[in-house]
Amino acid sequence: MVKFAFSDKYLYKLPEGHRFPIEKYELVKEQLLHEGTIEPSQLYDPGLATDDQILKVHTKDYWQSLRTLTLDKKAVRKIGLPVTEKSLNRARNSVAGTISAAHNALKSSVGVNLAGGTHHAYADHGEGFCVLNDIAISATDLINSRLVHKVLVVDLDVHQGNGTAKIFENNPDVFTFSMHGENNYPLHKEQSDLDIPLPYQCDDDTYLRLLQSHLPDLINSVQPDIIYFQAGVDVLASDKLGKLSLTRDGIKMRDQIVISSCKEQSIPLVITMGGGYSERLPDLVEAHCTTFRIAVSTYH
Repeated sequence: MVKFAFSDKYLYKLPEGHRFPIEKYELVKEQLLHEGTIEPSQLYDPGLATDDQILKVHTKDYWQSLRTLTLDKKAVRKIGLPVTEKSLNRARNSVAGTISAAHNALKSSVGVNLAGGTHHAYADHGEGFCVLNDIAISATDLINSRLVHKVLVVDLDVHQGNGTAKIFENNPDVFTFSMHGENNYPLHKEQSDLDIPLPYQCDDDTYLRLLQSHLPDLINSVQPDIIYFQAGVDVLASDKLGKLSLTRDGIKMRDQIVISSCKEQSIPLVITMGGGYSERLPDLVEAHCTTFRIAVSTYH
């Protein structure tokens, strides 16, 4: 039975009109329960990431300024979210979700966090709605515990995983792979181990062909002990921040390629939600739910 990290701390009230759709986390969870894809017993609160886990990736100065709520206004604007005790606990809770999902993956092939994928957070600052880098913290935790030796990050959010790429740029134990909009945020791209820039309005056929032509060879060459799948759905044509033209069927096929590749090769898989900003909330929720339906049906 696939376990899903989720907590009420994943939610807090944002200012009216804020463009980050924080309500999607609750809506995705409720939809999965309503349709019977998951049962309440599959959900668990992962608690909070510890200072020690966070400081293995983030700098002491950055973490201290977050903990004491003294981050300067410019740094807060760069994150794009309020920095409060409640939002910080939310970030720590989400990081713990990815850490625990990774341990679940090692035990039972797959682990899911119904949040996470905050790949724009750097060691010394946050940006792009990302406070702490959950994938980097979780992967580092596994490597330091000697539970894995080689990690592959498959980042399919429409925005490059710049923070993750920078954190691991000189780390041979982690291979970062990012397929993202060429002319989208962030303006300055970091150097992942493999970057696939996508043209404006890239469609299903082009996207899936590129993914299928790279992922199998990548898995064979990297030989990872675990794969982190950043399953952002902001590649949807209706996404207001995406600039690509994928359909919901295209995202479904994308997820099937990644998830089935891990299953077929018996590689533990960690799934994080990543981005999604469609103004058509039903489209957004449905796209995220599709990822988790495929995970449940593949690992039933």
